[in-house]
Amino acid sequence: MMKKTAVITGADGGMGSEITKAVAMAGYHVIMVCYTSFKGEEKKSRIILDTGNEDIEVVQADLSSMESVVDAVDKIKDKTPSVELLMNNAGTMCTHYVRTEDGFEHTVAVNYLAPYLLTRRLLPIMHEGSRIVNMISCTYAIGKIGPHFFTKGREGSFFRIPIYSNTKLALWLFTRELSELVKGRGITVNAADPGIVSTNIIRMDEWFDPLTDIFFRPFIRTPRQGAETAIRLLLDEQFGNLTGRMFASSKEKKVSEKYMHHPQTKELWKMTEQNLGRFLDSGEI
Repeated sequence: MMKKTAVITGADGGMGSEITKAVAMAGYHVIMVCYTSFKGEEKKSRIILDTGNEDIEVVQADLSSMESVVDAVDKIKDKTPSVELLMNNAGTMCTHYVRTEDGFEHTVAVNYLAPYLLTRRLLPIMHEGSRIVNMISCTYAIGKIGPHFFTKGREGSFFRIPIYSNTKLALWLFTRELSELVKGRGITVNAADPGIVSTNIIRMDEWFDPLTDIFFRPFIRTPRQGAETAIRLLLDEQFGNLTGRMFASSKEKKVSEKYMHHPQTKELWKMTEQNLGRFLDSGEI
């Protein structure tokens, strides 16, 4: 009997490694999507030692490049005929404006466009019982999607935190819309809010940040604690039939009506399709 496959992005990071370890322990064939092959292979070796599961592979992908995302999907499809678990975990928070080779703001590309494109292109090999989990953030609630979202991340001058929040709102709206579109296929799509986690995404670059780091970081969640909700959404039977919802601390999070039925949900989907048109296949949903 062929093993079930799990695809995890950012699998070489703090929470990504914890999620990978848990899924490997559950006996899955795991495909780690990592920014560098070297770091990915290093993490893979440790996880094999910790879990005893040797059925783990690394696929390198620069998630800021849509061509690299497409190439990663092609490699994944060469390695497995089906995907049962997809964990869109990778994320970043750029400290200054960077425009990608495709013309997108870097944080938008990695946090929103890459998981959108990766998911859309993997959907043809997903089936009834497959689960998709998107890692969002409580900051989605202060996000705003403006006309320059794709190219600048926000309206006005660059500011890392609002741009990050905007990408997490976009990922939540993607979660909501996709859950409706694939419900008939028996595929679930949910969002995990890890809370504030002590990972490298928390960058301390301003003059006051080192003090914040010293006094604040010891009280925030460890990567394992932050990963727990996502792990349960991927593996626990009790979450197998729930879709289109947000979870935090392994419990369903009450989301206001505005964000459950956000007025920009369908518009954002349409705009995203237009921006990624040349990278999308027809008939993916």
